[in-house]
Amino acid sequence: MAHCVTLVQLSISCDHLIDKDIGSKSDPLCVLLQDVGGGSWAELGRTERVRNCSSPEFSKTLQLEYRFETVQKLRFGIYDIDNKTPELRDDDFLGGAECSLGQIVSSQVLTLPLMLKPGKPAGRGTITVSAQELKDNRVVTMEVEARNLDKKDFLGKSDPFLEFFRQGDGKWHL
Repeated sequence: MAHCVTLVQLSISCDHLIDKDIGSKSDPLCVLLQDVGGGSWAELGRTERVRNCSSPEFSKTLQLEYRFETVQKLRFGIYDIDNKTPELRDDDFLGGAECSLGQIVSSQVLTLPLMLKPGKPAGRGTITVSAQELKDNRVVTMEVEARNLDKKDFLGKSDPFLEFFRQGDGKWHL
């Protein structure tokens, strides 16, 4: 019997994250783990850190294989990153959620409450995960240059950036 495997891309956003920083909002990052059996979880990927934001929409998507016949348990962890180390032990845990990849794929957009531990919600925090099947992997190469941009920072240099959006599952994704 042939196994049905497809590549899916997960887009992640959060709302109403708790603030662990004093004087500013948290700097959240999402870590995706998969149950590998025996009570062990393996890290599959991380989003970027979003500075000073309690409702981040992460621009980095996470890709993984969806095996239709297999229950793939996932755990999402949201952390407040205040240093440059890759270790999460020294960062504040803002909440987490567990579900299966099948739940996300079947609902296309899944919103779950964030929990600090079982039975203890992380305030009003939620995580929203949407899945999109990757069918076409064409490559687009562009060269972009900007000149004579206005300085927007009062002190120091501006750090301009360009955002690209693509349309999928009925809405625009960064």
